[in-house]
Amino acid sequence: MKAYYIFSFFILLFLVSAGNIFTLGRFASANTIETADNSQFTEKTDISQESQQSNIRAELIMKALAAAYPDRILKVEFRNDDWAILLRDRWFYYANGKILPEDLLDNAEDYSRLSFYNYPYDLPPWKKPSEEEAARYSNIANNRNNNPRKRSSHFFDDLYRMHDSDEASQRVKSIRFLGMSVVVHYSILEELSLVEERIQALAKTDSNVRLWVNNIKSVDGWVWRNIADIQSRSFHSYGTAIDIMPKSFGNKQTYWLWATEIRSDWWNISYSERYQPPDAVIKAFEAYGFIWGGKWLIFDTMHFEYRPDIIILNNLNLETMR
Repeated sequence: MKAYYIFSFFILLFLVSAGNIFTLGRFASANTIETADNSQFTEKTDISQESQQSNIRAELIMKALAAAYPDRILKVEFRNDDWAILLRDRWFYYANGKILPEDLLDNAEDYSRLSFYNYPYDLPPWKKPSEEEAARYSNIANNRNNNPRKRSSHFFDDLYRMHDSDEASQRVKSIRFLGMSVVVHYSILEELSLVEERIQALAKTDSNVRLWVNNIKSVDGWVWRNIADIQSRSFHSYGTAIDIMPKSFGNKQTYWLWATEIRSDWWNISYSERYQPPDAVIKAFEAYGFIWGGKWLIFDTMHFEYRPDIIILNNLNLETMR
């Protein structure tokens, strides 16, 4: 089943790539700033072209989800004029990127889109933001407080079977990771163990990786909460995200929101001024379906999050990455 969906997805991606429907341009944040749906479409010339591109994007996203979670998503098909996936025994519809169950489609306007965004294989070269970009970024903190985005949590609630804190506490397990205890969702125990195995092997021959491992102070995983300052649920709530805290940041910045307390122009903090794990560590996580918050515009360099759908959607082949 998994091989079928992955094969079908990449065939579809190849067929539409010439039209630049989903491109890998300037990377965007997973939990803050977005365009309409974090896509970078070609210029729209008429309503029919826009509709066609929207349908292709919907198909790509829903098939990427099916390929990423084949043990839980049983079907993906076009039904009732929209792309839909069958998550166990419940149908979820694309609903303009909101991924809603059938019974909530009439209330779709109450929600904003989920995040499916450009995620590059390598960190793009540092580029100082333009004046226009700087003006837009300067309003992010205020927009988060004054107009928080409310995404539907229903899909990920059902995917991880975590609808409230009591249910969530039954789905998490404690694991030792790089010498630290961390609580995560039981479904990612194997993936996290394989990441650890690869990092430990790298540390034997790579001094940068070894120094990074030795500098780890704590690894924080599951906690039932929303993303800071906004209404949407954090992936920490599902136990599918971890923050790796070092003993010392070396006077560098790790999280954009913390950085705003020191300097208002957080968007001008270059890579050299940010605390970052070695690239080999980042690649070890990505090879097993985790994305790194350091590739977000709204950077969070201590943060890793299990989103194999994002990896697949951006045409990054997990098998070859391993």
